[in-house]
Amino acid sequence: MSTLAEQLKSRFAELLAVQEDRGETTAEVAAGNWLEVCAALRGEEAFAFEQLVDLCGVDYAAYGEGEWATGETSSSGYSRGVTERATGRRAAVVRRYGEADRNRRFAAVCHLLSYHHNRRLRLRCFAPDDDLPVVPSLVGVWAGADWYEREAFDLYGIVFEGHPDLRRILTDYGFIGHPFRKDFPLIGQVEMRYDPERGRVVYQPVSIEARVLVPRVIRRDHRYLVEAPRGDGDA
Repeated sequence: MSTLAEQLKSRFAELLAVQEDRGETTAEVAAGNWLEVCAALRGEEAFAFEQLVDLCGVDYAAYGEGEWATGETSSSGYSRGVTERATGRRAAVVRRYGEADRNRRFAAVCHLLSYHHNRRLRLRCFAPDDDLPVVPSLVGVWAGADWYEREAFDLYGIVFEGHPDLRRILTDYGFIGHPFRKDFPLIGQVEMRYDPERGRVVYQPVSIEARVLVPRVIRRDHRYLVEAPRGDGDA
């Protein structure tokens, strides 16, 4: 792993930001150098990353935030807050996502494998514009990126410039929005049902009530049982 990191730093100099953590090597590339670096990682014998194992999108809005109250966790149990702090809460995400995080929200992340050197690499590229996230397509470097990029476009709204057939792959025809974005409501935008009078499926505003799901822990031991008051006629 250390050898790979040193090779990356030596070959690409200021084009990559390389870090090693938890047994993995991660390299971050600017969108303008994305194609150049990926082509070199595949074609040069020193790296020879022949296979693109996976490519996905990531939304870093409210990164690290959660509803679980873990600061005071002990063996006696755990709790979850009911205030809107975590992902999927539109107002909360917009409120907590500040100007300091601008243009560091959407990223394309791919995992590469080199059969020749028997090693792996995680490569990340942030889209330079949060309002319209665009990164170059890797289909010309690894043909297997085709459907992966379509999935990232469908779920996150990341546009892969140069993709030969960039269209939705998982959601329904006419779907509005991108369901894996952190500001997309958990209950969705619309719901569909079959209308027997029209003889077809129709769409309508979603009727599910939004709520925070707080797990309820029921303990049935003597510490949590409350004895019923004893009446005058009890023996």
